[in-house]
Amino acid sequence: MAMAASPLLHPIPKLEFRKYPFLPLNSQFPSRLHFLRRHFPSSSTIRASSTVLMEPDVSTQQDQAKEVEIVACPVCYEPLIRKGPSGLNLSAIYRSGFKCTRCNKSYSSKDMFLDLTVTAGLKDYTEVQPARTELFRSPLVSFLYERGWRQSFNRSGFPGRDEEFKMAQEYFKPVEGGILVDVSCGSGLFSRKFAKSGIYSGVIALDFSENMLRQCYNFIKQDETLLTNSNLALVRADVSRLPFSSGSVDAVHAGAALHCWPSPTNAIAEITRILKSGGVFVGSTFLRYTSSTPLIIRLLRERTSQGYGYLTEEEIEDLCTSCGLTNYSRKIQQSFIMFSAQKP
Repeated sequence: MAMAASPLLHPIPKLEFRKYPFLPLNSQFPSRLHFLRRHFPSSSTIRASSTVLMEPDVSTQQDQAKEVEIVACPVCYEPLIRKGPSGLNLSAIYRSGFKCTRCNKSYSSKDMFLDLTVTAGLKDYTEVQPARTELFRSPLVSFLYERGWRQSFNRSGFPGRDEEFKMAQEYFKPVEGGILVDVSCGSGLFSRKFAKSGIYSGVIALDFSENMLRQCYNFIKQDETLLTNSNLALVRADVSRLPFSSGSVDAVHAGAALHCWPSPTNAIAEITRILKSGGVFVGSTFLRYTSSTPLIIRLLRERTSQGYGYLTEEEIEDLCTSCGLTNYSRKIQQSFIMFSAQKP
């Protein structure tokens, strides 16, 4: 620390002080951190004072930035700065606040999930969503989703949660150990399975429905293993505006979701953007019809889509390839399709 000259003190001749003195490794001077630990035990309560200013070391700031660089502002895709404990887990997310340094927008947790939608924090404006989007925001539908709703898909050829999970895991083998985002996760049926598998370094359960995420957390609370899992986070976001940095995610899963998206083109383009090179996208949905579907049934389904965007297998492949994904493959059973594609 430099000292101002005093008229009562004369300068000491022939002595120079370096601005940044070198201390050898065996120096007897305690480090600043060691000094603080000696005089302020961890059990003490430290109150902020207007006369004391403590700034985090640059290395600490860099480490925190690395922890959260995957999470980005949904407005400008700038990586968010976090204030709070590091880590993408339930406890750390709940106790943290996030801010974009470019657009100055702030984001915070609500009911154990982090709200990273563009509309987060709005007071007066309410955006009207398509009917099928609003349906899944209903508390009743969210409650019933794993209590009969999802099981009814088996009649259309869905093989059941355990078999679907195994099929997805086969597709995800090239990216094991990476970060997986389960978009349109619903009540977290597969998010919880991915987290419990221990195969991924991080699992993010993402949905636009607040009530689906609340249901997901209720299921997590019933499983001690998941509750203490340090690699599972809940995020509210729009699949057409994913709050992640470009090229930051290893795997994206979308189970029984594509037919619910208002714009599958925008959604798959976003998924492609956030995937790393070599990253894998796996999705499942209902087909509008297959090559073996009788013509009369095809015509009927063309007219009665019930508000959902059911696609054909050819249309799904076209969507993936037009968004830059390669190595497309699929498995079909009745109206069920699971498909996979990879970012070059």
